[in-house]
Amino acid sequence: MSKRKEDLSEGSLPVKRIKTEDTKDYEAEEVKTTKGKTVTTNGQSGDSLPPNSHLNEGDVGIIESISLKNFMCHACLGPFKFGPNVNFVVGNNGSGKSAVLTALIVGLGGKATATNRGYSIKGFVKDGQNSADISITLRNRGPDAFKPDKYGEAVIVEQRISGDGIRQYRLKSQSGHIVSTKKEELNTILDQFNIQVDNPVSILTQEMSKHFLQSKSEADKYKFFMKATQLEQMRDDYSYIMQTKALTNEKIEKQDENLSELKDQVKQKEDRYKSLSSLNELQDKLEQLRNQMAWALVIEIEKHLQPIKDRIKVEESRSVKYDHKVEEWQMKVNEAEEHFKTIQNQLQKITEEAQALRPQCSTLKDDVQRKNKACKETEATFHRYRTQLKQLEKDHDQLQKRIEQLRNSINQSSEAELRERQERISCLQKQLKALEDQEATTSQQLAQFQHAISKSRDEQEKLGEEEKDVKQSAESRKERLKELKASRTNQLKRFGENMPALLDAIAEAHKQGRFRHKPIGPLGACFKLKYPELALAVESCLKGLLLSFCCDNYRDEQMLQSLMSRYFTSGRRPQINVCEFANQVYNVKGRAVHHPDFPTVLDALEISNPVVANCLIDMRGVERILLISSNSRAREIMQQQRPPANCREAFTAAGDQVFPNRYYSSETDRARYLGGDVESEISQLEMEVSNKMAKLSHFQQRLQSIVEEIRTNETQMKMKQMQKRKIQENMTKIKLEISDLENVDEPQSVDISTLEEEVQDIWHRIVSDRNKLEEARKDMDEHRKIVNEAEQRYKEVKEKINLIAEGADPIKDELNKIDTEVGKCKHHKRHYEEKRKEHLEGIDKLKESLESKEKVLEENIAKAKQIYAERLEVARTPKSIDVEINRLRERISTEQERHGSKEEITRQYFDVLETYKNVKSQVKNLKKFMQLLDKIMEERHKAYKIFRRYISLRCKYYFDSMLSQRGYHGKMSFDHKNATLSIAVQPGEGDKAALSDMRSLSGGERSFSTVCFILSLWDTMESPFRCLDEFDVYMDMVNRRISMDMMLKVASSQRYRQFIFLTPQNMSSLPSSRLIRILRMHDPERGQTTLPFRARDQAEDSDD
Repeated sequence: MSKRKEDLSEGSLPVKRIKTEDTKDYEAEEVKTTKGKTVTTNGQSGDSLPPNSHLNEGDVGIIESISLKNFMCHACLGPFKFGPNVNFVVGNNGSGKSAVLTALIVGLGGKATATNRGYSIKGFVKDGQNSADISITLRNRGPDAFKPDKYGEAVIVEQRISGDGIRQYRLKSQSGHIVSTKKEELNTILDQFNIQVDNPVSILTQEMSKHFLQSKSEADKYKFFMKATQLEQMRDDYSYIMQTKALTNEKIEKQDENLSELKDQVKQKEDRYKSLSSLNELQDKLEQLRNQMAWALVIEIEKHLQPIKDRIKVEESRSVKYDHKVEEWQMKVNEAEEHFKTIQNQLQKITEEAQALRPQCSTLKDDVQRKNKACKETEATFHRYRTQLKQLEKDHDQLQKRIEQLRNSINQSSEAELRERQERISCLQKQLKALEDQEATTSQQLAQFQHAISKSRDEQEKLGEEEKDVKQSAESRKERLKELKASRTNQLKRFGENMPALLDAIAEAHKQGRFRHKPIGPLGACFKLKYPELALAVESCLKGLLLSFCCDNYRDEQMLQSLMSRYFTSGRRPQINVCEFANQVYNVKGRAVHHPDFPTVLDALEISNPVVANCLIDMRGVERILLISSNSRAREIMQQQRPPANCREAFTAAGDQVFPNRYYSSETDRARYLGGDVESEISQLEMEVSNKMAKLSHFQQRLQSIVEEIRTNETQMKMKQMQKRKIQENMTKIKLEISDLENVDEPQSVDISTLEEEVQDIWHRIVSDRNKLEEARKDMDEHRKIVNEAEQRYKEVKEKINLIAEGADPIKDELNKIDTEVGKCKHHKRHYEEKRKEHLEGIDKLKESLESKEKVLEENIAKAKQIYAERLEVARTPKSIDVEINRLRERISTEQERHGSKEEITRQYFDVLETYKNVKSQVKNLKKFMQLLDKIMEERHKAYKIFRRYISLRCKYYFDSMLSQRGYHGKMSFDHKNATLSIAVQPGEGDKAALSDMRSLSGGERSFSTVCFILSLWDTMESPFRCLDEFDVYMDMVNRRISMDMMLKVASSQRYRQFIFLTPQNMSSLPSSRLIRILRMHDPERGQTTLPFRARDQAEDSDD
């Protein structure tokens, strides 16, 4: 592929990226012969080739000779005379083979990095020398020769490299005459000869060859292929063309802007040119414009009058709408006030009903306590009778046994025994008397213990209820204390634990544009108190409004509801008030309360946001509510006297709500949300909690003490009961013993009859006690029934009072809502009344404006008739006519001042007109060319893809063909999309399917495969010469021979190209041919094997 200049008609642009560099001239130095390092040729060289035989040889770009001085580690090399076809440079390592190849790259303008021998140009200067010289002679014959009239049949490229890394070029003709010293001239020559210094296939260095052999990257192989076939250069050229196209489009846009400026200049020059016609015409036209101006003013005023008349009609028709709105809201006010009175009567009735039940509840409670005490006394009597009955039944059984014993007894008592019995009886009677006294005392003590236990149980029940109340109060204060402590760091936590998180979510949603207007709230955080001592009064007045938010529209309200649902999942959510946001506070002077001593709620608040103030006015009517410090003063102002004008209610500092006909006490004694001094409130609450906890502890200790007292008294009572039973048992024993002793001297019948009489008496007593026990049981059951009935009545009354109190709460809330609704309706009514008033005032102003404009119209008509009697219908505006009048005046003045300038104006006009036409034509042609370029570039891109495919297929074919000469099989896979090239080779006659990557091959096999790949790439490129450095470094003899035969065969088929091979082999086995020339290098001298290169990180020096 050769780069040729193409005709513009074929759609290409002759664009070349040429580096412009300044070079310095220097005096040529005579090239001297080398010291023993001049090359020699063998008998197989091209000496026998006729000197003038140019048959099938290349005409341009062939390297005829190279000479070096102080280059790398060589003082002098060359001149090397190369043949037109195949050239072998042989010699041991360090003899200068690679130096020749390096000098070829550097001498033709290549960078040091392209040689893989250094990173800086100055590193190629021999150590101890100031400069290095390179001279390269290129053939310049035939029809493609470059400036043959100047250079002749050869171009000599000389380059001097200074020790500082500065390059100096001299381009000489065949005769040695200096033609140019410019680097761009050299670039042009290289482009003309299609010499590609940076193409790795054109000049393959030793390092590049090794890198390619050892490379594992498919991307590197693909890049190597693209660079070798110049597809990369084509792609870069297309990119450069597209960039140039973009710049050209920008220039066309700028030319369009300049074209508009030129058009304005043409217009100006044309106006000046036409102004030469006649000043009389300008004067006539000026007079006409003045007449038109007079009547244009009249028409302009008439146009302004008609919209005013139309607007007055429209506004007068809209007055009815405001009247309807005022009547509508008046009806709503009346309905809301009637509803308010109805609910107020219901609340009053419920309150009176609850107050009426409270004395009854207290009486029933006392009655329950009294009957409970009587019931416990009957229970004690029942238990006493039951104990006595058991004792009598026991005595009856013992006497029965005694009678049986006496009947079986036959012994008689003696007199001594009689006296002894009498003494014993007397002693037993004394003991019996003492036991009876002891029994009476014990019974009395037992009754005392029973009374004490009953009293303690009553006290225990009473203290239990008080303990429960104190505990609930302490818990509520602890919760409030927790909120206040949290509000130390964030005041918003006073309004709820989740309030800060909700406000952050609102701010984030507003940043995202989800709100039209950011909601405002909570309202309690949007104002300050002027009088902190009235905090409880303001809080009792506003209640739930303190937690509420304001939204401008219902869409924002829905969005806020969705945000609240995240943070208030249970319980009541803050209220949302929808009202259009305004920038001014309502004017409430006409309907607000004015008192000399006490402020309204609105006066007591310091509100910076008009939306907050308007919301409180709408929702609560804060301008009509007074705040009065003391309860007595509030009753005096609101109930004993006539309330102040516009005042509907008042609140005291204690939070009580006062109406003209009723009074509601506050349920709280402290402001929850509006408390001023947090620390003092925390301190106060901590003190209250401490007092409540101390009181609770006291109650618990007292309850524990009462439980201990009850337990002790019950223990003592049981002990006394046991003691009484023992006393009664002892008394029964003594009585039996006395009875036995008294009956000893009497006959057995008498004794038995006496005992039987006693048994009979005990039996009668048992029957009597059984009756008494039954009566006591009935009496006890009756008292229990009475107690249960009394407790039931007490509970019913108490539950009724609770139900009434619970029922009053929603009625209160409803009453407040209706009260708010009344205020809202009145606000809307006042709003429409003010709107109607403003509307009527606006109509009056329009009528006044119409009247004044009609007067102005009459005056302008009179003036216009003075200027021009007949009315003119003018379509233009006075402003445009005035502008044209001023312009005509300036033109007339200019023309009057100008003398003898007609020719100059004419010349300037036609010059500018011609320039404008030329630029317009150029812009038009450029636009057409850019459109044509778009089509050409599209076709070129398609052709590029086709050409790339063709080159790939051709390279594949030649690669496989070359491998087959060695009996190898190979495959090249191109992936143009991912820019990769994979090569697989199978040595020998193996299975073609068993192809393997080149990395698995031996060194010789890989070198042979590489040579095949390079030869296939050679077939796709059009460079005049090819250079290979140590291509056979890893080959064995067989692969080297086959590779050599292949390259010689290719060279023989391409005699118009030059081939230069660098190898350490002696090449003695080469066949004898006039096409082959061998250049042998002498062995290096000692100390010459090390090159004085700079560090790898040293930057590339620039050309001079």
